[in-house]
Amino acid sequence: MTPEFVINFGRQAMEMVLLLALPMLGVGLVVGLVVSVFQATTQIQEMTLQFIPKIICISLTMVVVGPWMLEELTDYTVNIITSFPEWVRTGFGLANIGISMP
Repeated sequence: MTPEFVINFGRQAMEMVLLLALPMLGVGLVVGLVVSVFQATTQIQEMTLQFIPKIICISLTMVVVGPWMLEELTDYTVNIITSFPEWVRTGFGLANIGISMP
């Protein structure tokens, strides 16, 4: 297994994680900012006021974006599973550094 293969594989995995987490994180950020501005203007300092709108909005985001997330994750997983025989056949790049597999 070459360092380039491992780095590329890890980079792709991190990109997929960030891509799938981005919608929920973005909605949580925007809703938290709106609620914070509302609390600052009305001087309502209730701690639970932050959580209820975030939970509702993030849940709605999961319902709306969930099918896309599932499709992306399924495509990524299928790509990994279908590429695995090629990785085994080439020895994960071991042939490039002079190591042969039995």
